[in-house]
Amino acid sequence: MEAIKILGISGSPRKKGNSNYLLEIALETARSVAPEMVETELYSISGKTFNPCDACNQCHDQLGYCRQTDDDFAELRDKWIEADAIIYSVPVYHMGIPGQLKIFIDRLGNSWVESFTSRPLKVIGVLAQGSGMATGQETAMTFINVHAVMSGCIPVGGDWPASYIGASGWTRVEEGKSALRKLHAEEDADTVFTVDSIKVLSKNVVHTAMIVKAGGKALQEMLKEDGGYEIFLRRIT
Repeated sequence: MEAIKILGISGSPRKKGNSNYLLEIALETARSVAPEMVETELYSISGKTFNPCDACNQCHDQLGYCRQTDDDFAELRDKWIEADAIIYSVPVYHMGIPGQLKIFIDRLGNSWVESFTSRPLKVIGVLAQGSGMATGQETAMTFINVHAVMSGCIPVGGDWPASYIGASGWTRVEEGKSALRKLHAEEDADTVFTVDSIKVLSKNVVHTAMIVKAGGKALQEMLKEDGGYEIFLRRIT
């Protein structure tokens, strides 16, 4: 089987903060599942610029490509389209995801307007962390999972009892960028549980991505004939 490409997106405006730390653990785990078959890349939105969608609808005439070329959208958009799986790692901002990442997702939704029925069919997992134990992590994860479904993708969670719709953690109200790294080093029970749930989720992402890719290759002639899988088929052939 060809390599599975996993793109990790750190949705935090902070550079190498807590979300980045958790994502590094997720990608390291993903590579360990099948070192010769899994390729990973970590992309941080820190320092990047994403202009908001202004509903000009020109993407309808440009096969999904946005007319706005003076920001970093196209770079991340192309990486997203090419990946077999995405792992988002986000901090909680006002019970949801940071605005910069939301802007990217808003515009990403028009990236396959060549056929609104075309399914990218990639696997998506999510990690979320906040300052408190229950301060919006599930709200943020739910949004990403809905984004996955709307995008014609497959959301993947962890396993009971570690996680259901994603893996989440909290910094015990510490505000530093290295709070979770510090808590993990101190073997804080909640942080260790978070890391364990991340590892389970990452393995599930890899296994599901492998199943989807192998199944797509086996059924590609049928999928071509039925239609609706153009973006997926371009990725696997």
